[in-house]
Amino acid sequence: MLSLRFQFLRSAASLTSRSLCTGAASKHGKAPDMAEVRNRLREIVGASTNWSDHQQAMAERVSLSSMLAKSQSQLPAKRMKDSFLEVHLPLGSEPELREKYLTYHNTVRFGRILEDLDSLAVLISYSHTYNPALKRSPLSIVTALVDKIDMRQHVIYPDCDIKFTGHVTWVGRSSIEAKMHMSQYRDGSYAPVLDATFVMVARDPANKRAALVNPLMPEGPEEEKLLQEGEANKSRRVELSTASLLKVAPTDEERKIIHDLFLNTLDTNTVSFRSRMLPLKSVWMEDAKLKGLEICHPQQRNIFNRIFGGFLMRKAYELGWANACSFGGCRPSLVAVDDILFQKPVEIGSLLMLSSQVCYTQGKYIQVRVHSEVFDPLTRQHNTTNVFHYTFASDRDVPSIIPKTYGESMLYLDGKRHFNQTVES
Repeated sequence: MLSLRFQFLRSAASLTSRSLCTGAASKHGKAPDMAEVRNRLREIVGASTNWSDHQQAMAERVSLSSMLAKSQSQLPAKRMKDSFLEVHLPLGSEPELREKYLTYHNTVRFGRILEDLDSLAVLISYSHTYNPALKRSPLSIVTALVDKIDMRQHVIYPDCDIKFTGHVTWVGRSSIEAKMHMSQYRDGSYAPVLDATFVMVARDPANKRAALVNPLMPEGPEEEKLLQEGEANKSRRVELSTASLLKVAPTDEERKIIHDLFLNTLDTNTVSFRSRMLPLKSVWMEDAKLKGLEICHPQQRNIFNRIFGGFLMRKAYELGWANACSFGGCRPSLVAVDDILFQKPVEIGSLLMLSSQVCYTQGKYIQVRVHSEVFDPLTRQHNTTNVFHYTFASDRDVPSIIPKTYGESMLYLDGKRHFNQTVES
């Protein structure tokens, strides 16, 4: 097992020329890409890159259950710096790596960044729970929720080095909050690009039951503040879940919004509840959808033989972006990602159905919801696996989105709530 401190900096090497977009870390040698993070994850759990060996390794992990702690008090408290990671993505110095992240319009594929953040959050969590006495970790750590990703700038340059940093900021009994920051080297220094908060959960080796994680011991007022923010984030998530429109009726204010939308679509000539007219510069919600299908192959598996959460996020983001692009008639920029809930794992071999819906608009902003579900062709059953929420900005005002049915009205209000959270944060 390698050291807890995963500082991916290589030994010094002489370099003849460097771009202005090549960061300081690269000047100390060839910086690794995220492949090294994923290799480390496979090493921690004993996974294999070979499909048949991987299946065998996962079956053997069940025997590690005896290594799980029976109570949290048995586990030593960890500091925030124990889980600190710094990883460099040398897009400026490695053109061959750049191809993987490059878009046709000479920008960075944000879906790839989501994949990297997901892998990094898992490794941060394993760093927090690291036990030097164990050759392999008995914990199965998976992504439960992407709480928030806030963009600090909307342009990510494909030929400038990227740096990821992050560490654990809060823990529960089996849950871990990891905060990460991404910056990019340009004009002689690293500038912030985004801030991300992921919530991870620890489970037993068979990935069936919750497992205990090390408590967190803050050091100093700054870390105490981060811990308090983590507690506040947990309380906010509970409050939002309690107030979900799938559980309780809309507020009085929200009901008035929906009724006003309905009145604005009535045909004044017929004065009928059934006769509806689309207002100017508006689009019916049912006409702002985009769907996709993925066959989940072994190549897209994670270290636990399920479909990699980062892959799901990438596919959902790209579908949501395409929907916002076609709706707004331009290339939208991402403002925020929030409340990505991983309800169920996606098994290899699944038929993954993705449905993107523009659910709220305001001025230049487009709120998109992507719903993913697996379809079993033998039983004909559909099961929701994930729900994704994205806020995009257009370069011009976009049409208003108008719901027709009560179900669409709830989607509209849910989208408005997510948009308001983005604006207020």
